[in-house]
Amino acid sequence: MLIQNKWSMKAKIEYKGKEIEIDLKKGIDISLPITTNPNAARAWYIDPPKMEPVVLGDWIGDVNQGSGVNFYNIHFNPHAHGTHTETAGHVLNERHSINTHLKEFFFFTELISVRPDFKDDNLEITLDLLKAAKNDSQEAIIIRTLPNEEAKKQKNYSNTNPPYITVEGIDWLREQGVKHLLIDLPSVDPENDEGAVAAHHTFWHTEGEVRLDCTITELVYIPDEVKDGTYFMNLQVAAFENDAAPSRPLLFDL
Repeated sequence: MLIQNKWSMKAKIEYKGKEIEIDLKKGIDISLPITTNPNAARAWYIDPPKMEPVVLGDWIGDVNQGSGVNFYNIHFNPHAHGTHTETAGHVLNERHSINTHLKEFFFFTELISVRPDFKDDNLEITLDLLKAAKNDSQEAIIIRTLPNEEAKKQKNYSNTNPPYITVEGIDWLREQGVKHLLIDLPSVDPENDEGAVAAHHTFWHTEGEVRLDCTITELVYIPDEVKDGTYFMNLQVAAFENDAAPSRPLLFDL
């Protein structure tokens, strides 16, 4: 039920047998934008995005250069620049589009914080860490890694060997019914794994009945003031016919 008046826009939803009212004007945006700022978060050895005005003969699509409108081309990589959501098409031979397979956009989600463990010079989010942090059973989960520095919003993750989730941890999350996984890292897999991307394959169950309606969202950022717990989430994804697309997850406090 949607309740709207001049001052507010609220929705009533059922959560664990109780009716809860959510203020739709108080969404918590945990996305990182696509920007040409060279200091913005990016990964995978890719330069920052490019945004350039269209040039047609003597006409330049830039108001500052005499045009009536700004009319820019944008060149970016959805896996490397800003928050993005991907489907199993990311790792399969077939081209599967996030726009085709993601048909639901509202979920209850649990936000957990974990401090990755050191192992063989790597930082791992292990099965034990996930079991210790997870307290609720929802179809979506958001993983915030510690320490949660604001520098994440400006980090170039290329050649930094970021933390990752172990295959055992991913397998357990899938068995727990998690269909939508969000994380503040560029990948759930190691930066250099010789192309195995085993955690991706495990999450989407590519060796069995592929979970095409399940998603992984990477490069989110969750401020410290957003506490661990359960939220209502609107996962907004741009309508790209591609395995991944820019996205904007919004959280609503219960």
